[in-house]
Amino acid sequence: MNILVLGGTDEARRLAAALVARPGTHVVSSLAGRVRDPKLPVGEVHEGGFGGPDGLAAWLAERRVDVVVDATHPFAARMTASAVEATGRTGLPLLILRRPGWRQGPGDDWRWVPSLAAAAELLPSLGERVFLTTGRRSLPVFAGLDGQWFLARSVDPPEPPAPRRLEVLLSRGPFTVEGELALMREHRVEVLVTKDSGGEMTTAKLVAARELGLPVVIVRRPALRAGVPAVVTVEAALAWLDSATGAGTPG
Repeated sequence: MNILVLGGTDEARRLAAALVARPGTHVVSSLAGRVRDPKLPVGEVHEGGFGGPDGLAAWLAERRVDVVVDATHPFAARMTASAVEATGRTGLPLLILRRPGWRQGPGDDWRWVPSLAAAAELLPSLGERVFLTTGRRSLPVFAGLDGQWFLARSVDPPEPPAPRRLEVLLSRGPFTVEGELALMREHRVEVLVTKDSGGEMTTAKLVAARELGLPVVIVRRPALRAGVPAVVTVEAALAWLDSATGAGTPG
């Protein structure tokens, strides 16, 4: 059984580890190559993408892949679209593994927006000092907001264009509530901007914002593809693979 896991997420790494341990199962984990020093999963790794749906379909046929699991980031819409098109052409089963999104609770002051552009448009009405945790590739969207000061956190240094008043913090999670509280207080943050990435590893900033009474602008994640099976946990993905392809039996 040959399985391609489109990954880069913690869920993708845990899924790959579970599948590699299965007799008769060969797993290739694909990383987009956007992070200079990514956390690598166990097993074979493919880095750098495939060249769109055409390239992915050709790669699937060449490598005789039996099933594809899309366990990419909830905002990796382009990769998901390629996976849907490529598996449709090749007739291969596709499963989407997406961690649940965040749920607003008592004390949260969340402002949901449909896009990064909508977040940028809303910011001037919420505060001057912004903690931006939407990734380094999002900075150009906020480049025209000269009235705002930004603290941007990313794993790798961003490239221009970027906001004029910008401080970059190079760091990789997970983060603690205590650490996020100290960071926001030190930089006198007035508003937090983030994406609905979900997951427990990135909730500390939301808890800290709640405790400080700060508004949070949250970009909604892209909708899941209609007609494509989807699960929210690694355990459910393994069960689906067992049911759909017999991946849990020796080959």
